[in-house]
Amino acid sequence: MILLSNAELNDIYGGGFSISLSLAIAALVTFAVGIIDGYVRPLRCR
Repeated sequence: MILLSNAELNDIYGGGFSISLSLAIAALVTFAVGIIDGYVRPLRCR
């Protein structure tokens, strides 16, 4: 096993874009489900 120094750890890139992309996809899916739910099962305002 190789131990990395703090400088070497700071030089590692990756994962940030995929996390952002995952959050964006999850937000779009949630929004689409809300639109479909509102269309299929409209609720009356109280």
